[in-house]
Formats: sequence, structure tokens, C-alpha cells
Amino acid sequence: MTPGPAAAPPGQPPRPAERSLFVSDVHLDAGAPESQRQFLDFLRTEAMRADALYILGDLFELWVGDDAEVNEPVLDALAELTGRGVASFLLHGNRDFLIGQRFCDQTGCRLLPDPVIVELGGERVLLTHGDALCTDDPAYQELRTIVRAATWQRRFLDLPLVTRSLLASEARAGSRAHTARSAPTIMDVNSQAVQQAFRATRARRMIHGHTHRPAVHDALLEGHPVQRIVLGAWYEQGSYLLYQGGRYELRTLSR
Repeated sequence: MTPGPAAAPPGQPPRPAERSLFVSDVHLDAGAPESQRQFLDFLRTEAMRADALYILGDLFELWVGDDAEVNEPVLDALAELTGRGVASFLLHGNRDFLIGQRFCDQTGCRLLPDPVIVELGGERVLLTHGDALCTDDPAYQELRTIVRAATWQRRFLDLPLVTRSLLASEARAGSRAHTARSAPTIMDVNSQAVQQAFRATRARRMIHGHTHRPAVHDALLEGHPVQRIVLGAWYEQGSYLLYQGGRYELRTLSR
């Protein structure tokens, strides 16, 4: 069974059918207050008018465990959103893959596997963060395999918080250096990996983030039309994808 919007709370009128929002790569960080302001405004306005919100990874720039100092304003705003009946879902990204059950308990968000199929308007839609599709970067894929393993995560979370924070900061610096010296094409999705994902899931539409290259890509796969929608990052400007009435629209938030 695929996840979908929850019913409106008792005593409230039903929301318009199937108004879903998708965001990715918000990268919330204490050093970027403007992104946080935009995201909080988004949760209190656009998201409140939706049936469902899907966060496709990297909500936070860094997450070293649910026991770390948390971003209380964001957690509170998400809890308010889900408390109003907006079903909210979260996928792990490459920055915040250690988000766990405590975060979900605090916010009311539901953690989904990556990738996952959801049904919108009777159509199977593939949701993923997108980093697993970047197979032209084998060094990153090897690291991804290591840190996504349950045994590695248990060992890491057993470390003192100060040690985890230091290691995460060093890893982030290393990631920036790796990105800076890599060819731009390596950091994008691999077309064969995309095709394989479509074939394996039998979906005809895919939504992902990670690459920070917002666009809508239409193609033919074995004679059938497929579409890949890429969400933008929030480093400079907030944006989201709106699904309503069978249509998809990438939107940019006003400053």
C-alpha cells in the first residue's frame, strides 16, 4: 500500500482532493537564516492548504542523530502542520540520513523508504532523493553504501555527540572538496540508472532532488512517455512542486 493524504480532522471540512506538495534540499542550517525563514513561512502558508507534503531528503544540512540539539522552530512548525491534518512524509537525504523515530514522534512526519512509490490520481509515481541515481560518481556511491548500513549507523550513533559532530563537519568539508574537483556531469544522474529505475518500478513519472538542477525532463522509454521532475535546492531561493488535479507545476517562492 502506498502512502497518501490523510483525511481531514474531525469537525473540519474535507480538503480539495489530492493537493500535494514536494520539496527537497532545503539544507536548513544555523548559518543560513533566510532559508529557514522561507521554509517556516512555506509550512505556515502553502503547506497548510495541502493534503500532503513530501520532503525528499536533505531537509537539514547536517543531522548527527535525534539526540543532538534540534531545530525547535522547524520541528514545532512541522508538528503544527501534521496536527492540522496535513499528511507529511520524509525521505532520507545524503545529509540527514540519520533522522530517526524520535524526530517522527516530535513532528508527526512519517519516514518513507527510498525509493518509494506513491499513487497520485491513480498514477504510480516514483519518489527518491536522487543520489542513488548518480552512478557516475563511484567514490560517492561506495561511501553511500557504507554509511547507509545499519551496523555503521549503530556504531556511529554510539559515539559521543561531540565526536559525531566533529566527524560530520569533517565529512561535509570533504564532500565540498570532492564536489569542487569533480566534473559537473559526474554530479548529475546517470541516464541508464534513471531508465533502470523506471523499468524496475513500472512507474512513468519520477520526482527527485539532490542534483540542485530543477527541471522537467520528458522522454520516451521503450515507446512509452516518461517524465522526471527535479526539485530545486533552497540555498538561494525556496521552491516546491505542486500536484493538483492531475497536473504538476514547479513553483518558486517569493522572497
